[in-house]
Amino acid sequence: MSPRSGPASYVRARPGPDDLRRTFDAVPPRTSDGGAPFADSWWGRSWVAALESLSMDEGRLARGRTYADSGHVAAITVTPGRVVAYVQGSRPRPYRTELRLRTLTDTCWDTFLDAVAERPGHLSALLAKEMPHGLVDTAAEAGVGLLPAADDLDPSCSCPDHGWPCKHVAALCYQMARLLDTDPFVLLLLRGRGERELVEELGRRNAAHSARERPTAVAIPSVPARDAFAGRFLPPLPSPLPEPAHPGQPPSYPELPGARDPLALDHLATDAAARALTFLTSGNDPLAGLTPWQDAVRLAAARPTAGLTATTRALYRELAYATGRTTTDLARAVAAWRQGGAEGLDVLETPWDPPAGPFDRARPALAATDFPRFHPWRNRLTHPGGTLQLRFGHDGRWYGYESDRDKDDWWPRAMPDTDPVGALMALLGR
Repeated sequence: MSPRSGPASYVRARPGPDDLRRTFDAVPPRTSDGGAPFADSWWGRSWVAALESLSMDEGRLARGRTYADSGHVAAITVTPGRVVAYVQGSRPRPYRTELRLRTLTDTCWDTFLDAVAERPGHLSALLAKEMPHGLVDTAAEAGVGLLPAADDLDPSCSCPDHGWPCKHVAALCYQMARLLDTDPFVLLLLRGRGERELVEELGRRNAAHSARERPTAVAIPSVPARDAFAGRFLPPLPSPLPEPAHPGQPPSYPELPGARDPLALDHLATDAAARALTFLTSGNDPLAGLTPWQDAVRLAAARPTAGLTATTRALYRELAYATGRTTTDLARAVAAWRQGGAEGLDVLETPWDPPAGPFDRARPALAATDFPRFHPWRNRLTHPGGTLQLRFGHDGRWYGYESDRDKDDWWPRAMPDTDPVGALMALLGR
């Protein structure tokens, strides 16, 4: 990295989806030989080579590499044009390091994506969420640089060393290479676009490219319906039957050899009849968007769990069997559904990276009420004791979870709350 002559200008990150802010857990120290390559993948090694070729201070680079090897770099947050992490130096208080990378303008992105769309191999790889090696050359041919150049970078650190870069920033740079080993799309995020947006944009370009190459369809002569039926007698449709007052009762199912449990079948038929009546009378099916697994959880959640009856146990067995899950999986999902419906089930099953805002303010709010520091991971905050956890949902509410100590066996408990402190109080029964 050559000395900077002045601050570089950076394009403001455009608002976009949640994947424009990603936080990666601290990488543990390396146990391999110190002379081994720092990164394993082509993308990670290219990042290291680009950074080392720009540096004029081998001593600081070597100390930064040692810091990264020793696990001194804490969790890393990546946003368009910016990487931030705390690095533990020789003093007790870690230093805040930041590396800013010039983002691409919208014009550069259009040029780059058009070039990718013209190469079927690159296009298919990126649509499959893979990064081909030749992407750097393709971008360079289009006049777009993906790997950092001298005037792209702007490092800063809270340490007193004014080197460019200091050893703490160098450690962050080396640790970034290890992130690129596992997810090369991080480089494109640094350049300004998230993975989801890129894949969607490439899909649109691929569809447009296919439409241009598709032969023009031959127009098929058609006949208007009024002409086709002119002069023909069509009897009027009969009047619709009156709507029933209630869905009625399902038939009585005999216990046949080898048949599934008739009690569970009775419950499923009753639910289907009620759903059909709702659709008939309103024209809307509020459950149409549910997946088979969500619908199975909804059905099971409609049955009482206290003092399981034979019907409920049979229903659980049938639904678990039909969805390829265990009855324990189903019981846990039912608890999540009763906690927050489809959103509660999503909180149980899908971790995600919240944008800056309420999630970042939760830990100080909990600390202000004298609770120990919760450990963050994606959308989850875990109590140091390992028995309590708060999960942040897409609906802006906090969901409480409990587990036995030293066991990764989390179960939904209590009702969600928009206030993390309130959700924790409900979890503790206060």
